[in-house]
Amino acid sequence: MAAGEPTRIMVAVNESTLKGYPHASISSRGAFEWTLKKIVRSNTSGFKLLFLHVQVTDEDGFDDMDSIFASPEDFASMKHQNKIRGVHLLEYFVKQCHDIGIACEARIKNGDPKEVICHEVNRVRPDFLVVGSRGLGPFQRVFVGTVSEFCAKHAECPVITIKRSASETPQDPVDD
Repeated sequence: MAAGEPTRIMVAVNESTLKGYPHASISSRGAFEWTLKKIVRSNTSGFKLLFLHVQVTDEDGFDDMDSIFASPEDFASMKHQNKIRGVHLLEYFVKQCHDIGIACEARIKNGDPKEVICHEVNRVRPDFLVVGSRGLGPFQRVFVGTVSEFCAKHAECPVITIKRSASETPQDPVDD
């Protein structure tokens, strides 16, 4: 990194499992807010945030609803609607950055979040990655898996994992 260039922080964000799009998950909001409070602080010109949202499309793309596709346009429409939903999610974070004067970029990718985040880290080469964590117990991790643990092991940059606070944990910790 050349002198004077901002530190580039990739922040992986996702939608709320409780509220859906365009609401950010508790873990994503927590990771973003922690980054601002503990890393950026008042040095907004010294950092650039790189938001990454990975959309996971159901096999049929309609969140467990019965689906009927009659034409190729139906699939194009579904993909377009998903992208718009992801844009609205990212808009929350970008607006926050612009309100406080910190440079940022936002990207939407599709696929398995663990794989895509690590691929983007390798491609974009941020100085470090910040991910939220639901703080699942060992039993839940077996069934749900964790993006944060995978990224900590496989991303080719330092990874900071931010656990959500106990006060923000929903009744079912798998929810976010």
